[in-house]
Amino acid sequence: MEKVMVLDFGGQYDQLIARRVREQHVYAEVRPYDKITLSEIREEGYKGIIFTGGPNSVYDPASPYFDPGILDIGVPILGICYGAQLMAFMGGGEVASAENSSEYGKTLLHVTEHALFSGVPGESVCWMSHTDYIRSVPDGFEIIAVTDKCPCAAMGCDGKRLYGVQFHPEVTHPEFGKQILRNFLYKVCGCKGDWNAADYADRMIARYREELRGKKVLLALSGGVDSSVAALLLHKAVGTDLICVFVDHGLLRKDEGDFVEKTFRETFGVNLIRVNAGRRFINRLAGVTDPEKKRKTIGEEFIRVFEAVAGQIGHVNVFAQGTIYPDVIESGKGASAVIKSHHNVGGLPDVISFDEIIEPLRDLFKDEVRSVGTMLGLPHELVWRQPFPGPGLGVRIIGEITEEKVRMLQDADAIFREEIEAADLEHVPDQYFAVLTDSRSVGVMGDARTYGYTCALRAVSTDDFMTAEWSRLPYEVLERASSRITNEVPGISRVVYDISSKPPATVEYE
Repeated sequence: MEKVMVLDFGGQYDQLIARRVREQHVYAEVRPYDKITLSEIREEGYKGIIFTGGPNSVYDPASPYFDPGILDIGVPILGICYGAQLMAFMGGGEVASAENSSEYGKTLLHVTEHALFSGVPGESVCWMSHTDYIRSVPDGFEIIAVTDKCPCAAMGCDGKRLYGVQFHPEVTHPEFGKQILRNFLYKVCGCKGDWNAADYADRMIARYREELRGKKVLLALSGGVDSSVAALLLHKAVGTDLICVFVDHGLLRKDEGDFVEKTFRETFGVNLIRVNAGRRFINRLAGVTDPEKKRKTIGEEFIRVFEAVAGQIGHVNVFAQGTIYPDVIESGKGASAVIKSHHNVGGLPDVISFDEIIEPLRDLFKDEVRSVGTMLGLPHELVWRQPFPGPGLGVRIIGEITEEKVRMLQDADAIFREEIEAADLEHVPDQYFAVLTDSRSVGVMGDARTYGYTCALRAVSTDDFMTAEWSRLPYEVLERASSRITNEVPGISRVVYDISSKPPATVEYE
């Protein structure tokens, strides 16, 4: 199988680059720059290499670096942002701090005729995010694109098949970013495009069938898309050695616990243990208001529940969970900033009693997980189910969590989802839900004064959950949802609609 390596120099978008490559039906794997040698790269037989971006300056001795010999191994290389600057620096060019050439956001790109820009017009929008710039290119390179501020927006050496772009073709904003990546893969690297999601599933099944032979596996099953796909994948790999544990922490959506149990017992026939632990979680969360402490408390309590279950069923070697890549990124990867800890990544306690943890989906984005689920035979209604965070409504209730607040939010969220579905808009936003804020305000019902909570409705559109736009839902849908919530849910007297995008906001509130 042909494959491309994404050599990671600490950028936030390493897996997003890999995802864009895989969208072109070429298998990509991410390797940290300090975890692979030049000889290992040669042995792997990569069709191409992509250098990622990164937050450092190449002229800083402490910055990520690599053996310059990589430029002479005969494999096509595309450097992106920091990766382009590193290519220039390693090749003998000059990189400098930009006084007047720094650019951030949407920028007009001017390209020359070149194979890398085949099908790209002379002028198009690209996405820039840089302070340093390439002041002079190495010998043998030519400048093949510029912007009004950046004298080298792209460079190339056709003889060695080495190319660098200062902008980010992998994000959603550039008009022709995907085309540029496709040109590199097919016109420069000569890829044929023989990879798809089924290949990933087949490889993971084969891998875990071998690695987990004779071991008992305990899977944290929430009933959401991610853990459901992980469950079926591992079930195909280890069969009856997989034990799915569904913890009802009392923070699920309305009637969700019963739905999850029925689906997995009757539809898939999995070995499922349901643990009703709502009271236990509410007690642990009493008085907790800090979002990070909430997540870590919920994460630790999850593990303690699983340990207790494992103790009842005998020794369990492996703990499995449905972590996906946006979870890993937001919880902090390497030198990346922690945005929020996820209960199945940054929220894990330091000491757990399992021999190992496996996360078969941690390299995939949500849409890729859904593709794998479809390939595995999961029904459409489960594959396309609304994303739901592991900590559940605990991160959609601002402030202290109480049983009364959980009840209010469950009812409000159910009403909002019902109105979205009644309007046949389920697939317009990629995610939609209600949030119970910690804000209370004066209202009036009949002749009586009320002092109820404010409920926020949230709906976003995205293709990777790394960035997201707020959804422009019809006013009449929002009006019906608001009217029903304030009339049918005691304790809520006001409804607002969130029009924040990611960034600067995140999809979830906590």
